[in-house]
Amino acid sequence: MNKICKVLAAAALALTASLPAMAQGAQYTFERNIQYHQNPEDEYAQRMCNLDVAYFPDGKDLPVVVWYHGGGLVGGNKEIPQQLLNDSLIVVGVEYRLFPNANIDQILDDAAASTAWVMNNIQKYGGDPSKIFLSGHSAGGYLVDLVAMDKSLLGGYSLDADAIKGVIPFSGQCITHYEVRKHQGIGPLQPTIDRYAPLYHVRNDCPPMLIISADREKELYGRYEEQAYLWRMMKLVGHPDVTLYEMDGYDHGNMPLPSYFLMRQFIRNHK
Repeated sequence: MNKICKVLAAAALALTASLPAMAQGAQYTFERNIQYHQNPEDEYAQRMCNLDVAYFPDGKDLPVVVWYHGGGLVGGNKEIPQQLLNDSLIVVGVEYRLFPNANIDQILDDAAASTAWVMNNIQKYGGDPSKIFLSGHSAGGYLVDLVAMDKSLLGGYSLDADAIKGVIPFSGQCITHYEVRKHQGIGPLQPTIDRYAPLYHVRNDCPPMLIISADREKELYGRYEEQAYLWRMMKLVGHPDVTLYEMDGYDHGNMPLPSYFLMRQFIRNHK
């Protein structure tokens, strides 16, 4: 049964400490700076729209995590979290365009295009295209929510978002992102829900979701409540597989530390 849960800081740290040693990451081969747009619009797109793949040369039919970095849609760089390099996972770290050099439609298209690239190409790296999980922190969590929930984004690449195996947003904004609202002339404390909000696209047939939030008293603005609202609305429309965890004692910046354990557990249960 899916339910809303709270994870105490000490318990989360104990679970994290029980993970296999990071040294297993040495088994990976890395291919870097792969362009995922066939025809980048300009020099900026050519520079930003690339991804890295961490894979096992002899791997076959392995689950895949596509990871989108945070940074408020204005900063950050692609990354492959070390905590994921120890569970026979293929991990893809994605770079995408940012404000003010790109608009939200271009940024969302980058998220969709990179996911489409993985769906179409990951088998060459030993990945199973039917076991693709989207994840990311903060702005990255916002992007993966929209790619999975707004079917028009992957539909533009003739792909079905429902083919994604699961979505694991870490502290993703669920109303319209504050940077998008800023460019609409709306302040960060005035919430809006339009087509740029995951909440706008709530539906009962999107991929399974594991929503992970920091402590509600330590999150940005009302980020926990946004995520709880998304969880509640997904339950109300009849989604069969959506869970919300709150990381007690962790703030927006450090909440990924204990969250990777829950993410790995979710992948094991769904792959």
